Amino acid sequence: MSTDPLLCAGIDVGSSAIKVAIMRDRGAEGAEMLAGRTERVRRRDALGVVEIAFDDALAAAGVGRDDLGYVATTGEGEIVAFRTGHFYGMTTHARGALWLDPDARAAIDIGALHTRAILVDERAKVLGYRMTSQCASGSGQFLENISRYLGVTLEEIGPLSCEATESEACSSICAVLAETDVINMVSRGIPTRNILKGIHDSMAGRYFKLLTSAGARGVVLVTGGLAADAGLTKSLAEHAAASGSAIEIRSHADSVLAGAIGAALWGAFRARKLAALGVALEPSS
Repeated sequence: MSTDPLLCAGIDVGSSAIKVAIMRDRGAEGAEMLAGRTERVRRRDALGVVEIAFDDALAAAGVGRDDLGYVATTGEGEIVAFRTGHFYGMTTHARGALWLDPDARAAIDIGALHTRAILVDERAKVLGYRMTSQCASGSGQFLENISRYLGVTLEEIGPLSCEATESEACSSICAVLAETDVINMVSRGIPTRNILKGIHDSMAGRYFKLLTSAGARGVVLVTGGLAADAGLTKSLAEHAAASGSAIEIRSHADSVLAGAIGAALWGAFRARKLAALGVALEPSS
């Protein structure tokens, strides 16, 4: 299979944010990320946000659409008309996690609506998974709702939680109960940082149970939109350490882009396979 450099893009369309990664893939010789972009939807048209994030990433990488050998989407990316192909989110997060951290043998994809524990091998093959239930108390959307009530931005949540002096207990069973807990905490004058730490600990407890039920062992990389929340990652790492389990929680500066990175890498793999078979790909527009 050819190892000539191949430019590919990955677009991860989430319910609250669009992530784009531009990759230069050299096959067996590895790959590098030329640019990555994350753009929150914020009640805008998702397709319009895709165009903005995609064009910004291309500009940052110094390439044009015609330079791309494959445009791969994941998440809800089937809405993107100019895609070359689409990949299931579980496989893209597995591939992206392994590229970001070769030691990873699992990924926990924490998104706005759901969280998935994904077991992988050294080739990024998905070996098993577990997903959270429908309850919103373990989701990014729940955390976003709480941040608005507390009057802090999503970017402030992680640092504030890390500054907490105590963890204020919060319901991990139901979003409505959790929000009631928060209202009571505010009325009692509990510091915002301690409230957020309690919420993070509650969410982390659910995530850790998800990982153990999936059979995760070794290095677990946090991916998805909430991977950027340092307080949540810290709480999850603390749960793992306190349990004495064989799980090590890690994050990466580009963890949020794992799905987009994985999509681009699988796109490059497919492009090379099809090229070897003499199958021409339709260019992206």
